Amino acid sequence: MVIAVAGVAGTLGAALLTQRGAARGKAREIELVRRHEVARENLQLRRTCYADLNREARQFTTALNQHLHTLRERRVQDADRVALDAAKDAFRDRYSEAQMVAPDPVLTPATVVHHALTAVYGQVKRLERGAPDPGESMEAAGEAQQGIWEPLRVMRAAMRADLGVSGGESAPPPARRT
Repeated sequence: MVIAVAGVAGTLGAALLTQRGAARGKAREIELVRRHEVARENLQLRRTCYADLNREARQFTTALNQHLHTLRERRVQDADRVALDAAKDAFRDRYSEAQMVAPDPVLTPATVVHHALTAVYGQVKRLERGAPDPGESMEAAGEAQQGIWEPLRVMRAAMRADLGVSGGESAPPPARRT
């Protein structure tokens, strides 16, 4: 009788241990899938953020160039100011998002781009008002604006590296138009 009870208890105990082991294995599998899904969502979030930031930085750079051309050619209109400020605001919003998403190896070059763009924006606005700081001129602002292309390239390369995108860098920035 004792042997029979021990046999039944052993069989039931083995079934219970097997069931608990299977449950733990299933929980680990679910956790692994969840982690994979979180990593995939994080990658997609960074990819979208980086694409938006890159696009808006390039558009802000182009808007600064267009505004400089306008300053050289004619009196700046309200529509010109609105276009420049819209580009600045769009970039600011994307940069703010990147500050919450991007790791330091991406955020560091993005910050360099941010500082360069805002510095040129300040120069352009002072020139527009006719109150440039010492050393500021249309030529200096144009050179500073063209100087943004290299930090943009570095930022883009950092983003691509973070996303695991391989391959060569894209073509150099367009030649400066005066």
